[in-house]
Amino acid sequence: MAAVGTGPHRRAAYLATAMGMLHALLALLSFWLLHDVPKPGSSDADLVAYYSGSGGRTVLIVGIYLLPVSAIAFIWFTVALRMWISQHGHPEHFLFSNLQLVAGIVYAALLLVAAAAFSVDSAVARLTEGPVNPQSARAFPQFGRMLAVMLDSRMAAIFVMTTAGIGRSTKVLPSWFVWLSYPLGLLLLFGASLETEFALVFPAWITVLAVLLILRVRRSAESRPGDPVTGA
Repeated sequence: MAAVGTGPHRRAAYLATAMGMLHALLALLSFWLLHDVPKPGSSDADLVAYYSGSGGRTVLIVGIYLLPVSAIAFIWFTVALRMWISQHGHPEHFLFSNLQLVAGIVYAALLLVAAAAFSVDSAVARLTEGPVNPQSARAFPQFGRMLAVMLDSRMAAIFVMTTAGIGRSTKVLPSWFVWLSYPLGLLLLFGASLETEFALVFPAWITVLAVLLILRVRRSAESRPGDPVTGA
């Protein structure tokens, strides 16, 4: 098993940090861009104009590029994070470890379905040159919000709380971050909102986790004694 500060351990940490930051950045950018999607109360003319114009092009880019790549980055982040934790040599909590993995997979899958729901009307208008159906343009974005904001937040809550539990049992995360993660997880689990701002909470948490991860690895590298000189 790799020791803290060794090459494999650092590579796992750097990969987790990079993928976590990439996921958070793309998720934050995506939900910021989707904030301007017309609400269900918009008129038929406004909906058709939006999805047939530059707004529809933006939504399509989010749906087929930004959110899918964000989901892929999250899968890499989850695997690399688990590699980093396993290389510490501390015994993992078997139940939390498996729940964390399942929650991460379901979270990424729901994000992909939400991306399809948000962009289906734009795809019809742009890729098939079909007419924009105002009723569909009202329903599918709401379906996407339900998936990405409310249901995905439930999976994010499980990921947050299981990661906090693993961090507490293995001592690989600061205690203040662990204990702050529990109320945040409860907020994600029981919060009820379709506003896209609510979906920004989890990427922000991942950003903080990635920063803590890289800081811990750097401290471990600096405190690691130098290699002995040959023949000394």
